Amino acid sequence: MVKLSVIVPFHNVRPYAPDTLRSLLLNAENPGNSPNPGERDVEFLLVDDCSTDGTSDLLDRAEKEIPGAVVLRHKRRRGVSAARNTGLDAARGTYLAFLDGDDWVAPGHFRELLAAAEALGCDFLRTDHVRCAGRRRTVVRAPHGRRGTVLDPRGAILPAHRTTSVDYAYAWAGVYHRRLLESGVLRFDEELRTAEDRPWIWRLHREAASFAVVGLTGVFYRRDVPTSLTRIGDERQLDFIPAYDRLVEETSRDRDAAELLPKAVRTYCAVVHHHLTSDRFEPHVARTVRARCAAALRRLPEDLVRRAVDSMDAERAVRLRRLLRRPVLSSVLRPDHRARTAGAAAGAGR
Repeated sequence: MVKLSVIVPFHNVRPYAPDTLRSLLLNAENPGNSPNPGERDVEFLLVDDCSTDGTSDLLDRAEKEIPGAVVLRHKRRRGVSAARNTGLDAARGTYLAFLDGDDWVAPGHFRELLAAAEALGCDFLRTDHVRCAGRRRTVVRAPHGRRGTVLDPRGAILPAHRTTSVDYAYAWAGVYHRRLLESGVLRFDEELRTAEDRPWIWRLHREAASFAVVGLTGVFYRRDVPTSLTRIGDERQLDFIPAYDRLVEETSRDRDAAELLPKAVRTYCAVVHHHLTSDRFEPHVARTVRARCAAALRRLPEDLVRRAVDSMDAERAVRLRRLLRRPVLSSVLRPDHRARTAGAAAGAGR
């Protein structure tokens, strides 16, 4: 019986994939200590998203050398969301975990992760991780103080003015019970090329019944990858706008929308400011970012935007107020979306 399925998407990460695959090999022993050596407690689903740089050859070799490894291939480039979903469709494990193809894990990490999941028995666990930039290593803690205690995921969304669990959106920083897959909560939106984890983590915290945070630091997140989508300044980065549009729209339909929407809107405003001040965008993309960010803020409930901006520090508040005064073409504003979101929010407050 497979206890844990680890889903790892790969696309053109030839310089980094050897570290990833080596770490999987060091985790390939039976994490659950199965008494039958012929059975594997863990499987590694290596999803090749149409790589063209030699990554595919590394995966072919890994499938032969890593016990429990299976290579799944896309015939055309479909993106990380689709790659994760391909892995989810093939997964046989009671628990599921993710890893990116340019990151790696410590020896024995998945054994410890599975043991914690089985001991606590909740819908999902969140873990800390190690951020790696060159030779520098920094431990990043999941933003939740109570460790090793089963809690209500909804209770970890608020307060609106602080960093909370929904702001820690890394899919690979945790493990998830299969019942979340069967209910549809674990799947990713394949239309989003970036920021796909933002509506996903909110959906997880709104719809799962239980979660816990454990102090494991076995995932090593590589931040210095020049080909990573988080470092590329082209139009794919603009997908944070439809991602947060969906996050706000889904939250506006929630039974606790009146309490949760202020957090969703404030987070959206903070992310807009982050992208406005980013220097990674190509010049023509930067102009598009400003126009689309202005339209995005106009689509949100006006009173919640005002409250969010008023609660921010002076530098962010000034820049966002200036953006709100920017003229916006009606074709960019998408009034149908604005009316739907604002109407749902108004209904939630009654």
